[in-house]
Parts: sequence; C-alpha cells; structure tokens
Amino acid sequence: MPALILKPGREKSLLRRHPWIFSGAVMQVDEDPGPGGTLDIISSNGDFLARGFYSPHSQIRARVWTFDNKPIDRDFFRNRIRSSIAARKSLLVTGQTDSLRLIHAESDYLPGLIVDRYADTLVMQCLTTGVEFWREPIVELLLEETGLEKLYERSDADVRELEGLTPHFGALRGTISDPRIGIQEQGLKFLVNIATGHKTGFYLDQRNNRQRVREMAHGREVLDCFTYTGGFTVNALAGGAKSVLAVDSSSDALALANENVALNGFSTDQTDFHEGDVFQVLRKLRDGARSFDMIILDPPKFATTASQAERAARGYKDINLLAFKLLRPEGILVTCSCSGGVDAALFQKIVAGAALDAGVDAQIIEHLSQAADHPIALTFPEGLYLKGLVCRKIT
Repeated sequence: MPALILKPGREKSLLRRHPWIFSGAVMQVDEDPGPGGTLDIISSNGDFLARGFYSPHSQIRARVWTFDNKPIDRDFFRNRIRSSIAARKSLLVTGQTDSLRLIHAESDYLPGLIVDRYADTLVMQCLTTGVEFWREPIVELLLEETGLEKLYERSDADVRELEGLTPHFGALRGTISDPRIGIQEQGLKFLVNIATGHKTGFYLDQRNNRQRVREMAHGREVLDCFTYTGGFTVNALAGGAKSVLAVDSSSDALALANENVALNGFSTDQTDFHEGDVFQVLRKLRDGARSFDMIILDPPKFATTASQAERAARGYKDINLLAFKLLRPEGILVTCSCSGGVDAALFQKIVAGAALDAGVDAQIIEHLSQAADHPIALTFPEGLYLKGLVCRKIT
C-alpha cells in the first residue's frame, strides 16, 4: 500500500478524526498512488492513522476515507452510500419533500461527493480526486441503492480546479430530455434547472428557513433580496404576504421565479420582480424612503476561506445596514450567510455592527442553519456553512 508519512507532531488533527491533511504536514509519500489513489496515512514514528486518497495538486494533499484499515473497494462505497440514504429516511425528510440531499461530502464520510435527489433524478458533484477516481462505481451504486434510473453530473464547481480536475457535466444515466425538473416541497411546487442552476439547481439547505418565512409573512410587505428562483418569495406568498418585491441580478433566475409564483397559483400582481445589483437597489430604495415589514437577505457566498473573511464582512455589513434602515419598527429581518470563511460568531458580530451603524435597536429571535439532510460531522466543523439570524427591529 502506498503511504503518506507525516512530519513529527502533525498527527493531532487526525487523532481528532479531522479528515484533511494539508501539504505542510507531509514529510514524504512512498509509492505515489497517483491522483485519487488510495494510500495509508502514517505518523512519523510509523503508526497507522487512517486510509485515504491522494490529491497531488491540492493544498489539501490527502483526505481520509476511513480511520481503520478497511479495504477501499466497491463494498466500502456501497456501505457508505446505503448508510447516508438510510439516515435521510430516519429523519423523515422525505415526508416533507420529494427532493433532498442524499450525500453531504465529508459530513457523510465521503469527501468531495455531493448527491442531491430532485424527484426521480439524481444530481451528482464529484469535487475531489478520490471521488473522481471511483466515479463509475459510485454512479452504479447510487442507482442501485436508490432504485432510480436518471443521474445528471454537475461537476463544474471551481474547487475542481484546485484538485487539478477539469469540469464535467451532463446526463450520465437515463434520458433527461428537459433539465427543468418539477419538485414539491412542503405543499409548494418549484421548477429546478439542474443544468444551469446554482449548486445542483436549488438551495435544498434552506428548506426549513423557507418554512419559517412562510410562518412569519402573513400580512407583511416583503423585500426578498438575492431572490434566485423564488424559494423565499413563493413561501412568503404562501404565508399570506401582502406583497413581495423580489430582487436579483439574473434575468434568467427571475424568469424562473416568476414561473414558480404562477405555478403555485399566486397572482403575479402581488409580486414585483426587479433585476439589478442588490447593493445598488437597496441604496435606491433607501433614498426613495421605501420601507418593508420583512426583509430577506440570502446572498451568494462572499468568502470561501477565512482569508477572505475581511472583504466578505464588509459586504455583509453593507447589505444588513441598508436592510435595517429599510425595515419598519417591529419588522423582521431574515439574514443568511453561506460563506465557509465567516463563522456564526463573526456573522452575528457583523449583523450587530450593522444595526449599531444604522442607529436601530434589534433583537435576535432565532438562529437558522442548514436542513437536516445537510448534517455536520462533529469532527468536521467546516460542514457548518449556512448561518442565519431572524432579527426583530424594535426602533
């Protein structure tokens, strides 16, 4: 078995069962297994620590498959995939929707593998060399374990470049004549474009938070920023919102959001779709003395790593400050961050600073996170990426 030997004293994270080995911790690699190949991870004094795969082009030089000496073969992946799918059934997530995340990468102990189910279609992302190496067996096992026949690949995320991998996307199994798939969630319907949509097509991780907006929206005038394809907008309307102003920079996303509103039988007279840069639109609304009873901020990722946190913090502070100024007294702000480089404590500090600079008093009435089908392994805190606050403006 090829082996990766750690430098002295660099085994501490592995003893805590964190699955990443950075290049700076590596002393040597014996018998190079090639990209994605299996190797043993050994301490400087020769102790076996884990078995993983090699990523020669990445700063994360190896990732752990298992902390014991199990063989990495087809049965290994079958057991991991089966366990992940069973966990979703035990959580009863499938009772709320026909679409959910089945495999959540490191948090399901399959580093770099994302699998989402949209109705009768699986969408897969292979984001690491190890998953790429085992790609075909994984595809076959996913279909066997789910009983589905259609699988689409969306391995086009930027992180593949860091692994030395090129993008792959398109139908791998079954006939997918239309990439727009109809799904249902908590009694609502949505069209999802699995070919061009963000991530794998839809923000499944916000499911519970969309439901909370639905529960709080009755009678309110709502501003939904970074609307994308209308997940929060449709839920606000379902909750009895008086009106929704939906803002996004993408005309294609807004067109699909408009379709999703109509698909659920809501009058488009209640919804105003506005294409534009959210930062600029918020400033124009402020200058025009507009105000709202509920504001939703669900921006794209501002910071992938902690090194980008300072720049991201400025962006988060700007939009939250403007939102507090636009919010009426007793109004509700639902504000989110999906940036891995901004942790929950920092995000709360940013929002608090925004309220202070806006000259308002506000309370946190609820903390939000990702849905249960996006679990967080206790040994992999990086799995907690979605943070949210529900704030009430007092004055």
